[in-house]
Amino acid sequence: MNQPDQVRISFRQLLAFFIPLGISASLVTISHVIINSTLARSAHPELLIASYALPMSILGITERPAVLLRQTCSALVRDRRSFRAMSLVGLYVLGSIFLIGGLISYTPVGPWVFLHLFGADEQLAGPMVNVYRVLMFVSIFSGIRCIFHGIIIFNMRTKWLTIGMLIRLAGMYALSLYFIKTGVTSGTVGAVIFLTGMIIEAAVSFWEGRALLRRIPEKKPDHEIERPKQIFQFYKPLLYSSAIAVIAGPAINAFLGKTTQLELSIAAFAIAGSLTQLVQSFFSYIHQIVLNFYRKDAAAVRRFTLMLSLIPSCLIALLAYTSAGPWFMEQVMGVNERLMLASLSTLKVFMIMTFIFPWLDFGNGLLMLRSQTKVMVWSQAANVLTLLVTLVICIAAAPGWNGMIGALAQSLGMVAEALVVLYMLREFARSENRPLPHIHTTTRKNNESSESL
Repeated sequence: MNQPDQVRISFRQLLAFFIPLGISASLVTISHVIINSTLARSAHPELLIASYALPMSILGITERPAVLLRQTCSALVRDRRSFRAMSLVGLYVLGSIFLIGGLISYTPVGPWVFLHLFGADEQLAGPMVNVYRVLMFVSIFSGIRCIFHGIIIFNMRTKWLTIGMLIRLAGMYALSLYFIKTGVTSGTVGAVIFLTGMIIEAAVSFWEGRALLRRIPEKKPDHEIERPKQIFQFYKPLLYSSAIAVIAGPAINAFLGKTTQLELSIAAFAIAGSLTQLVQSFFSYIHQIVLNFYRKDAAAVRRFTLMLSLIPSCLIALLAYTSAGPWFMEQVMGVNERLMLASLSTLKVFMIMTFIFPWLDFGNGLLMLRSQTKVMVWSQAANVLTLLVTLVICIAAAPGWNGMIGALAQSLGMVAEALVVLYMLREFARSENRPLPHIHTTTRKNNESSESL
């Protein structure tokens, strides 16, 4: 039987859907390139980038609950009453984040975390705490931004996400030029640039989101979300599954603190990682292609993914194995020769991850399409476990690999995650093709009843 929703999807349609998403995702990573480029122009780039990178790892943990507010809001808010419930949840979440930030910034917890958990030198602990005192406010403004992003998304005004990001980058770049001209003296410079950009983007999102709120009804008759408890029922599973993933960044930086050249390792990993993320982020919405088009034309989606999957690795190879990489790092990012060579070596290892990532995102899209998102908890667990084992082995056997250790651990972790996703998808496919025993039993009983009549 032919299904009515089976239609031919053209390559042009897929590109028209995908390119705006890819551009908006890529613009996010330019923020980190701007900051690392600014810190790299200081008199002691390795020291400053290291003092900024480790507090950023903690921000990766504290900001994640704020970022999840975007998906929650876009999925559940359809009227002003549900938005008020969402706002209360946001207030609880951001209040908790602010409390954690205060403990790290203004109590002995902060120095202890950087000294003992991350293995930083004693001379770096103070500067790292100062950096985090600025970064803790990034999570707050990120949460405000994400709540209003949810309003913008469900109203189909997604161009405002791109507009907000462009204005944010312009502000960050202008401030970066100011600091380069007046002097980059500490890692706090990077935190101030990041916070300024987040405030700008949050302001743009708030302005457009409030305008859209005035147009939606007070209560939509067929929308049942009214209380914060209902919002939390959706939000908490997202939080639990993402909690596993945020372990990776801090773990890598903590183990890089045990390499033979601490500052060089962390700085090289940060620069190579930011470039890899810049390339890879453009292709981070393949799961949306799967969700929106796979049931309409699965073959077209597979062909499109196959084409896209080769591009990230080709771009990283261009940077790592040709003169384009050294030129970009020296002329655009202002990296010195020693740090450039270490970053290029780390970038070559990251190629493993760029081969895997597009297909992992494709597989995750299929899991979401099947409503089998619980698998992602197990795949993330496999990722982190493999990452930790790799870090332990490499630090014990080859601490002189420096930043390459982090790149290898992150890449092999993603390989393990992809293998779990692939295995589960194959199991689901086999179970669907396997005949169900209870159906035969029921049929046999029905036949026996018919014969007795």
